[in-house]
Amino acid sequence: MDSSFAILSDIIKGRRSTKPGQMNGSFIPDEQVEQLLELADWAPTHGNTEPWRFVVYAGEKAKAFCLQHAELYKSYTPAQNFLQANYDKILRNGDNVSHIIVAINQRGKMAKIPVIEEEAATSAAIQNILIGATALGIASFWSTGGLTHHPTLKDYFELGDDDTVMGILYLGYTDITQTGKRIVPLTEKVKWIS
Repeated sequence: MDSSFAILSDIIKGRRSTKPGQMNGSFIPDEQVEQLLELADWAPTHGNTEPWRFVVYAGEKAKAFCLQHAELYKSYTPAQNFLQANYDKILRNGDNVSHIIVAINQRGKMAKIPVIEEEAATSAAIQNILIGATALGIASFWSTGGLTHHPTLKDYFELGDDDTVMGILYLGYTDITQTGKRIVPLTEKVKWIS
């Protein structure tokens, strides 16, 4: 097996989601987060639309974003649906993280490119961040919780009607060793025709 393929294979297979509460509060150098964003910028993109956009919060600003997110949840959730536990979880997500990256799909002006392809490109950019983080020993979590897909968060980031918040990425370090598994065997997911 080619050594570069073996290294990449190990990194991809070793990637795990680490929830923000499992992070230990240690700070990632901004330069490493910039390296992750550079990897994101090399995702595949139809028509070179490059639809990914990122808003990065570091340190205390990450905590402040979580407070704002929690307050938005409280303000825009009908009283009968509001759960204090959800508010607390959104708020506490910033306690031990180093950086938060809000990943946005900005719909380009090329209407002929299907929306699904733009969202796939942004998802590929996010995956590049997650794989790069794993290679650097950084814990990560791609969240779609809270108001991620709610119009309120779109308004908060002043997004266009066709733009989408694709996720909130929490980055930090952890002292926990994660293990992973696949539930469905690959043989049940692949059909070879030759």
